[in-house]
Amino acid sequence: MKNKATAKQVFLYSLINYLGTAIGTLSALFIYPLDFDFLGKVRYVDNISQLLFPVMILGASHALIKFYPSLDEHKKKDLFTYSLLSIAIISAVVLVILFLFSNFTTFESLHLYWFAFPIAICLAYIELFKKQANDLQKVAVPTLLEKLIPKIILPILFLLLLRDLLDTEETIGLYVIGYIVILILTTVYIFRHYKPVFRFDFKPLFATISKKDYFRYSLYAFTGSIGSMLAFRIDGIIIPQFFSMEANGVFSNGVTLASTLQIPAIGMFALYAPIISDYLKSENYTDLNRKYKEIAKLLFFIGALLYSCIFIGIEDLFRMLPSYEKLKATVPIIQILGLSVLINMATGFNSEIITYSKYYRFNLVTILILIALNLSLNLVFIYYTDMGITGIAIASLLAMLLFNISKLVFIYKKFGLLPFDAAFLKLLIIFCLSGFAVYFLPTSPVLWMNLVYKVGLSLVINVMVIYRLRLVYQLNFWLDKLLKKTA
Repeated sequence: MKNKATAKQVFLYSLINYLGTAIGTLSALFIYPLDFDFLGKVRYVDNISQLLFPVMILGASHALIKFYPSLDEHKKKDLFTYSLLSIAIISAVVLVILFLFSNFTTFESLHLYWFAFPIAICLAYIELFKKQANDLQKVAVPTLLEKLIPKIILPILFLLLLRDLLDTEETIGLYVIGYIVILILTTVYIFRHYKPVFRFDFKPLFATISKKDYFRYSLYAFTGSIGSMLAFRIDGIIIPQFFSMEANGVFSNGVTLASTLQIPAIGMFALYAPIISDYLKSENYTDLNRKYKEIAKLLFFIGALLYSCIFIGIEDLFRMLPSYEKLKATVPIIQILGLSVLINMATGFNSEIITYSKYYRFNLVTILILIALNLSLNLVFIYYTDMGITGIAIASLLAMLLFNISKLVFIYKKFGLLPFDAAFLKLLIIFCLSGFAVYFLPTSPVLWMNLVYKVGLSLVINVMVIYRLRLVYQLNFWLDKLLKKTA
């Protein structure tokens, strides 16, 4: 019964993510290009809040899941209360630091930090409540609120701003209120299913679990979280400082559209992560090696199939849209960052293998490597080239490539495993050859015809050749099943 409930939650979680991505993609194509400067400001506020909230939560959400199994129901509620209180105290400290910072520093975007601060508090509590919901097997509703409401609210506010019904400050203020509403709804939902007890005597709790172990684990989780946020959000902090908010809007729109490539990988990682964990615990490296290669090929096939369609057809697609003049600046960003996503997919379960092994601390090392690479390469492209945000995208691509290579080398040295085999190399050659061949075919003056024939031809060639050569097991399995039904 529990497994059935878990499967239902996983399905709903995936469905909500896909729906959120669909809304985000439509907004990125039709609404956000109408004012990239405002989008850049909103994304800057988002990025600052995403960097602040791990400080506020300080690993408490991860510690909740870590220590819950060793506690009875009474002490679980004490730990939950302690986590609520610790977020409030740390948030107050962050507020004081922000106030002092604003008094001693002046720069153009400083006022946006005051919008980011309340969002960060909301995110910290929402993250804690999501972990509690995870323990209750009730994660679908909090995920629905967190993933969908901002993606629905922002386009609406965007349109109100464009019609001069709101000014910039009012629009961002209402965006902040949207997060407060999400927090209130999430709080009501969680407290309905899990009644907290507000006792403030935590001595019995820390008599059961070591305070030293709790804080050590929390700080380790915090370091990993803040490191990950820095690694993946640093572009959105750097661009407004060296270029403009409009450039930040263009870049973030490219990120949104490029990230649609990884949608199939999200569900795949959720599905196979427990299997990878079991293989590592039982030291079943033979099956792990087989699954590692199998999933890497599948993810690369899906990612490369989608990326080839984007690379070949994106220019024609954008030319058909009324917002082409604004969207055309995102084309190189999408192509470069899309390749970065593809590289990440092609290396399979690198992070999962390290996370579920005894070498899990190495993930922190790789995150630090990514931060150093991303920051240094960004500065190189800013100061030594005139490529603008395209250079930032290339820096991110190179950093992600080296980041994944470091994990590949580590896994090979520790486990003797690689995600690549001869079939993977054949896949790479097929996609490269077909991509170049189709891209340089004669073009039609009719945009929709050009889009359909080139993208369609790319899909047919790649799927048929890979099916005939039997390079991806899942492709042959499902196509054979489909052909039997239609026969």
